[in-house]
Amino acid sequence: MPPRSEPKGLRERKKARTREAIRDHAFRLFRAQGYGATTVEQIAEAAEVSPSTFFRYFPNKEDVALTDDLDPLLLEAFRAQPPELGQVAAFRAAIRQVLADTPPDVLARDRERQAVVFATPELRARTLDAAVAMVRMLAQAIAERTGRPPDDLPVLALAGAVIGAALAAFAASVGDPDADLFELVDAAIGALETGVGL
Repeated sequence: MPPRSEPKGLRERKKARTREAIRDHAFRLFRAQGYGATTVEQIAEAAEVSPSTFFRYFPNKEDVALTDDLDPLLLEAFRAQPPELGQVAAFRAAIRQVLADTPPDVLARDRERQAVVFATPELRARTLDAAVAMVRMLAQAIAERTGRPPDDLPVLALAGAVIGAALAAFAASVGDPDADLFELVDAAIGALETGVGL
């Protein structure tokens, strides 16, 4: 996680370091031998923890790859945008703020996480559940900003459009290792803000 989110207490810092070690070793193994060939036991051994400790931090191997530490920061930054800013513009500003505040190594790890997800069929299948959950979380934040109910169809549609634009950017980045995913996300959401013109 970015430093501004790092827990303050010694115990919390140690837990955060253990969690990051598990993820770092997991992605090293995913790179070296592939996601499917990597086991929880191998990840735990590489991170020098027991399998039971692994499961205290992640319910399963899939969650190591699917957990997105930037989503809560995006929602927090979105809620903090000025109320007079339109909802799409506010989300775009939130993305830019989080990117500016997040260390390059954390962004690089998130790009790698996305690459693993898109290259792995069983993980891609679970992204739909994650996208629906993110639509609901974003709809709740939009509802707070607009005073409308979170289950209001226009609120859900706007949240779905923003998340859909982000997914489109991820799809556009597949197969292009030089693509800047976050620039693509910004451009895709910018197209919503100005109108796609199709």
